[in-house]
Amino acid sequence: MLRRPKPADSEADLLEQQQEFLTAGSRSVTVVKRPDKRRGDVEEQDNQRDVVTIEDLPDQIPTLTPAPPKKSRFKKDRVRFEDEDPDERLDRHDTHISAVLSRIIERDTSAVPVSLPTFTGTAFPKVLHRSVVESEGMEKGPRGRKSIFARQIAARRANKEDAHSLNGSGTEDQSCGATNFASLPLESMDTELSTSNVIDAVNAPLLVSGQGLGIANSGIETIKIHQENQAKLQAMSQSEILEEQRMLLAQLDPRLVDFVRSQKAQITKSSESASGPGQQEVSLNKSLSNSTASALDYTTQAQETPQAAIEDDQNEENENLPVVQHPITEDELPIKPQKEWIHMDKLEPEKLEWTRDPPPKKQSTKKAMQARFNFAGTLIPPTEDLPTHLGLHHHGEEPELAGYSLQELFILSRSQLNQQRNLAVSTLANVLTNARAGEYTSSLKSSVLSCLLDAGLLFLLRFSLDDSVEAVMSAAVNALHALLVSSDDEDCLDSAFPWLLGTATFPLLPTSQGDEDDDDEGMDVSMKPTVKEKEDNKTDHDVARQDVVKGFLKMQGLPRLRYILEVVRPSPRVVLDILEILIRIARHSTAAAIQILDCPRLMDTVISEFLPGSWAPHTSQTASSLYGLPVALAMKLLHALASAGRHACARILNSLGGKEILARFVVVEPSEMLLEPSEALRCSTEALKMFAVAASYGQACSLYKDLYPVLVQRLQSGNRPCASSEAVTPLELDRVRTLLVLLTQVTHTAGCCEELQRGLGSSQGTECPPPPPVSWSHVTGLQPTVIGLLKGCVKALDSPGQMSSALILIPSYLLFMEAYYSQLCEQSSFQPVQCLQELESLTSDVLMPLISHHAIQNMTSSFRSSSMICNPALSAVGWDVVPSLPGLGCSKLKTTSNLTGPNSPLPLPTALLHLLNTITSIHKGITRRFSSFLLSDSVLNYLRSCIGVTPPVSLTSAWILRHEHHLLYLLLRLAHKLVPVDPEVAKHASLFHQVSLALLSWLLPGSEHLAHELMSTMIFSHSLLPEGGSGEPEVAALAELQLQEKTLPGAGVLLRNALLHLPSIRGCFLTHLAHMEPAVLASRDRYLGRTPWIRSHLLPELTGPSLPSDWPFLPLISLYERMGFSAGGGQQVESLPVGSLESVTHCLQWLLVLESWREQALSVVPPVAKLARLACVFLCSSDLFLERPVQELVWVLFRGLTRPDRLEALDLGSPPPGLASFHDLYSALLAQYEAVSFGDPLFGCFMLLPLQRRYSVSMRLAAFGEHVGMLRSLGVSMQKLPIPLEKFTSPMEDSLPLLRLYFRALVTGALKRNWCPVLYVVAVAHLNAFIFSQDAVAEEVEVTRRSLLRKTHYLTDEVLKNHLLFFRLPQQDAELGFSTYEQLPPIRAHRLGNIMGTEEKTGKR
Repeated sequence: MLRRPKPADSEADLLEQQQEFLTAGSRSVTVVKRPDKRRGDVEEQDNQRDVVTIEDLPDQIPTLTPAPPKKSRFKKDRVRFEDEDPDERLDRHDTHISAVLSRIIERDTSAVPVSLPTFTGTAFPKVLHRSVVESEGMEKGPRGRKSIFARQIAARRANKEDAHSLNGSGTEDQSCGATNFASLPLESMDTELSTSNVIDAVNAPLLVSGQGLGIANSGIETIKIHQENQAKLQAMSQSEILEEQRMLLAQLDPRLVDFVRSQKAQITKSSESASGPGQQEVSLNKSLSNSTASALDYTTQAQETPQAAIEDDQNEENENLPVVQHPITEDELPIKPQKEWIHMDKLEPEKLEWTRDPPPKKQSTKKAMQARFNFAGTLIPPTEDLPTHLGLHHHGEEPELAGYSLQELFILSRSQLNQQRNLAVSTLANVLTNARAGEYTSSLKSSVLSCLLDAGLLFLLRFSLDDSVEAVMSAAVNALHALLVSSDDEDCLDSAFPWLLGTATFPLLPTSQGDEDDDDEGMDVSMKPTVKEKEDNKTDHDVARQDVVKGFLKMQGLPRLRYILEVVRPSPRVVLDILEILIRIARHSTAAAIQILDCPRLMDTVISEFLPGSWAPHTSQTASSLYGLPVALAMKLLHALASAGRHACARILNSLGGKEILARFVVVEPSEMLLEPSEALRCSTEALKMFAVAASYGQACSLYKDLYPVLVQRLQSGNRPCASSEAVTPLELDRVRTLLVLLTQVTHTAGCCEELQRGLGSSQGTECPPPPPVSWSHVTGLQPTVIGLLKGCVKALDSPGQMSSALILIPSYLLFMEAYYSQLCEQSSFQPVQCLQELESLTSDVLMPLISHHAIQNMTSSFRSSSMICNPALSAVGWDVVPSLPGLGCSKLKTTSNLTGPNSPLPLPTALLHLLNTITSIHKGITRRFSSFLLSDSVLNYLRSCIGVTPPVSLTSAWILRHEHHLLYLLLRLAHKLVPVDPEVAKHASLFHQVSLALLSWLLPGSEHLAHELMSTMIFSHSLLPEGGSGEPEVAALAELQLQEKTLPGAGVLLRNALLHLPSIRGCFLTHLAHMEPAVLASRDRYLGRTPWIRSHLLPELTGPSLPSDWPFLPLISLYERMGFSAGGGQQVESLPVGSLESVTHCLQWLLVLESWREQALSVVPPVAKLARLACVFLCSSDLFLERPVQELVWVLFRGLTRPDRLEALDLGSPPPGLASFHDLYSALLAQYEAVSFGDPLFGCFMLLPLQRRYSVSMRLAAFGEHVGMLRSLGVSMQKLPIPLEKFTSPMEDSLPLLRLYFRALVTGALKRNWCPVLYVVAVAHLNAFIFSQDAVAEEVEVTRRSLLRKTHYLTDEVLKNHLLFFRLPQQDAELGFSTYEQLPPIRAHRLGNIMGTEEKTGKR
């Protein structure tokens, strides 16, 4: 017999059993089939088991296919195995009585009251006889096959229903009425029961029904409770009853109270119609007792006039009480119902309440009120009285106020009525639009966008997009457009597109959340989830809370937008909104743009419907549909997607037919497009932008060769704005500027052709991309045309009517000339002599007249007032910006500055300086001719204003700050070239160097090439450090003459030595910034126009400046991190890497130069951060701080930190950047000092600095507690201490644990004057002041005083005893470090005598 598988069997065991089973050929299962008795299949079996076997069992294991559903009926088939014993089966399912009895748990009846049965006059209950059935009314009950008892109960119920119907109390029975009655609030008790029920229940409790008491005679207990309630009511005064009722009403929901009162009004009306008001009053007065009637009267009075009763002291609170209104009658209806109206034969007052006039307004209050908006999204003031015909009054929580709150709009958006949903979503869209425009900033406390997003606005709009009603769907698209899209931001990006590097923009990503990685800390790298896994595990709510755009994408928003465009085919406004939403999503990130391209049929629909190959002209002024017509926003979407990356651009050009689209819209003149003129110009301009973006990747250049005649013709016609006196529209100017951007990018691409053909390879070490189809010969013919146009624009500056157009076009011409000459030098056909002649002619004919023109001077004079750097208020966050939905904030910027308008002072000076730097690099002889531009007062004042400021960095300011950084960099680069050749410019070398240091710490991600250029050329330039040649080191040496030891060189010698090693210092810092090489190379390709290597025009994510503000300390920090020093300190075993001493020395030399001559450059680094960074010298190694050059430099830097004016600013309470607290760093320093200090005075001064009295006592407790052994080697003398001794001794110490540690260290000998003179004086001074202090203190402190003074008196060490008793004042230049009394002062002697109990004589020491 085969063994059955067991749970512990392995896979090998199972396979072996399977093989044995197949070899044996036995049957696998035995089925027991019971006969169906209903079919007569019963057979005599004589206790024999019925065995049904499986026939034709196959040799092979069948495939695992789902079995057909079983058709069993009442346990028809029961499977039983052959080896199963029926006895075991019975025992397994048998439940013995012992198992039942073992589970019996006796109920605890100790708390249940015992009640005797009630006494009756009969011995047995009354027996129901058939003879009394008819007399008790059982004939009223339903007959049939019911028992006598059931018919009796039914008859009683019928009697009660008859009684209720006669009294007008509805159809509910008494028990049900009691239950409902008991469950209602107190205030509604007289509103829920009818008058007849109240009369019947006068002598019975109205509130307590007795249910739930758990006793047999609950009725008696109920009567007792009722009597107690009546007694309390009689004992209360009218004012007390009203006060209790007011408190109860304040706790109840007003809507519930209104509902109960309306029910009472209906019942009262029906009762009056049945019995008449007079009869009802009489019966009520006759039936109710005096106490109950008076109580109900007070209740009624409080309901009718709640404010009049307590008007004197509760006016404001009673304003919130609901006002009782009678049900509306037919006479009060504004429109009388007619008989022929359907379903209006029966009046329903509760459904007609909306026809009433709104209740009167409450009195004005100073409390904040809920914001309410009209349908246009305008905020309605609470005091404004609007008529009701506007439709703004509704039956909400405040029916007297007009408008809708945000909560009410959310509720209305989920209505079943299409019109209400449409109205709510449209109103929310208007609210979002106004919030974006900043209309609520001065009126509302919180952000409207934040409140709406926290409430789930994105989910509401996503649900509304799925609405089957097109109107609601369109309103949802409009609201989503108002939430995501800022038209002002798009306008600013469009205006900045022709600027220098204007094609590159920051991705609109929210600020990275640093808390996401906290849960992964301590985990193995292999166990940590990837970024994609984290995103997939997040819910839609979590994603939307951090990033609105990413949340919308996760909710499958793109397929829904595609469905609306493809299937619904909405109105033109909805189409335009969807296209702008897609543009905003494309600007979010490269991943978002790829999702748009990957969405099935989305881009196919956009291109086929809104960028068609042919279209019919307009038949009317306003098109009813945009389908089949070119739409400029569709072309803008293409270039927004192409800006996300070169691969996305290639997909558009090749897979989506982008080349054909570009050729179609570039060749055709706007006037021939059969479109509205402005739309035709936009289509043409957007096509050129798309062309320019493709050319900036080195793509679509073959199309340039095909369209070369057309492009040259358009270029030649570009002089019309400057040559014609006719007004030129901004759209025409944008088209000319975009054409020049295209030609500039093609010129850059052609300039890289020879390099690629030579196979020089990529700057990033990857494979060399293929050469572009355009060569330098394809662009050389453009330069004469552009120079002629540029000259015409410069001449047009003298014409007032043409000046504005010329100022707009000149920057684009200058940028093209810069691209041409920068690439010309790299070509094999370069002719130096001819080029120099061209540059001289260009300078004389164009550049010098342009620089001296008053229009340029006016622009430079506005540098300071328009600067985002000099005016940090301009870079403040916009009106209503939320972290999860960042924007550029241009709505506010356009109203406060002209940086983004056509009169912006940035594009023209930047382009001019860009060209000047390029041509001066080629022709150095003309450099000095441009010094007048740099020496103008407006430029110098602007540079001075840039020193000492720290502009805040955010997405709202970064995009414009980046362009201002370009302007500053180009100014400084030109200045660096002029300083050696122009003495007048050299006078301001120090100014240029300070600005370059400031700019280096401001540069944003994407500008790493500028940072590298600044450090390579200007930061460590001798020519920009004139102090080195003007006697400054000697002055510093004289200043340090009295402070330095004879064995250490002065600061002047160290500064002179640092200037000699500036090239080495520069190499040191560039080496430590080698980790930024990929970013520097990518940035260099973008700045130098190396188009075939550009990956994307989306800049890196904005996380702050490219370099940290404390970059001068970078070699120290890098060495500390490389050594991996433990937080607990200890001796370092590993040796320092090769070159570490030189790196640390160069770092300290540069810090000395900055601290001496460029103190403002390090002002952004807090003093505590400077001290923490310098402490790395001691923590990096066990002997690095003992090296002589390190010792000399650190001594000078430490003395600079401890100067009197700087010492006060040193706050060790605030944690240094990068550390949890300074105490942790000090603990590591204490451990390191104990291990490797060797009593070094420099290290000792670092240890003494945090022990000043004004700093935290925890560091002094650590030094005298767990690290008391360090006192043995802390031998810093009074003369070497650069900190005044009074900083340690004043004010008096008040920490009892520390004072006890002071005393213990002195008594035990752990602290001696010859070992640690500074802390010896500190301990003696504080103990002397403490033991002889007679201020009123707590008992514990006084006991400690007496104890320490008594112990001091009994000291056997006479020297220590005299020091503690005779101490006078700390004196840093004294031999002991303090002065003493010759005799114990009388007041001290008296204090000592009182403590010791005897009067002691004072003696001499």
